[in-house]
Formats: sequence, C-alpha cells, structure tokens
Amino acid sequence: MNIQSSSRIEHPFGSVFLAYRDRLPEVAAFVPDVAAIVVRARRELPDGTIELHNEWSSDREVPAVLSSIVRQDQLCWDDFASWAPSGLCTWRIQTRAFTEAVRCSGTTRLVADGAGTRVELSGSLTLDVEKVRGIPRLLASRIGPQLEKFVVSLVTPNLEKTNVAIARFLDAEGRR
Repeated sequence: MNIQSSSRIEHPFGSVFLAYRDRLPEVAAFVPDVAAIVVRARRELPDGTIELHNEWSSDREVPAVLSSIVRQDQLCWDDFASWAPSGLCTWRIQTRAFTEAVRCSGTTRLVADGAGTRVELSGSLTLDVEKVRGIPRLLASRIGPQLEKFVVSLVTPNLEKTNVAIARFLDAEGRR
C-alpha cells in the first residue's frame, strides 16, 4: 500500500522541524491512539544529520477477531529516522507485532511555505500474511485482509495525524 500525504502546518519551518526531530515525546500527548513516544537512541553525524530511534506505543484496543494473534503489548513500533538539516527525513518503521511480515518505509520532507510549512510524506506499507505466525493457512485469506486493515489503520493514520498533533502542540506553546 502506498502512503502519500501533503499538508500544511501553519507554523514556521524551524518550529515544525524541531518539533518533528527533537520534541516528538512531547507531541505524543496530542496524537490520538498514541500512549507515548520514547527516544531510544540519538546520534548526530558530522554533516548535521540526526539519526533517531523512537519507540511509539499505542493505547488502541485490539479488535476481537485479532485478539488471539495480537496482544495489547505488541501495539508498539520502532521508528528509525534520519533527519537532514534541509528538512528531509528518511524513515523506516518496524512493528513489534508481525515484525517479519510488515515492511514500512518512506520519506518526510518539510518545506518552508510562506509563514507556514508544507509536509510531504511518501512511503509504502506491505503486509505478507503468509509470514504471520499464528494464522492457520486455511484462515489466512479470511483473516489476512482484516489484519492488514488493522496494521494499516494503526500505523498509517498516525503518520498523517502527527502533522495535526505538531500544529496543536505548537499552538499550545504559543509558537508562530
């Protein structure tokens, strides 16, 4: 599944950039279905690029049909991001549930747009149901689409909702 999103945040590039790169743990309170974002690693490269490993956790409920193969404590994912000073971020997400079956990666580009910032997100998410342990082969065709829909609904909207959350976070700080 391709992920494409373009939106505008009514805050200057510098504020949006720092919120995305450095302040996601604080922004988490403004993202629906996200319980916390924890920085697990941070490294600055000589060219000014910052490499981050953030752990996201969700407080969303597991649908009953999936409760036998997904535990609540698996609703976490690792976000590996590399932020260039230009505002380009390449990222990869690794889910805790079905790690071997889910692939998600892409780019986020922040662009100064007048007094605001345009956020362009592009990526892909794939789920290989055949690699999901715990799903009998006979049920894969029936459970697979529901599982894919759940994973997509867990990860993809949070990528897009982060823009709204950053705007709300910066609004709450009174930054313009």
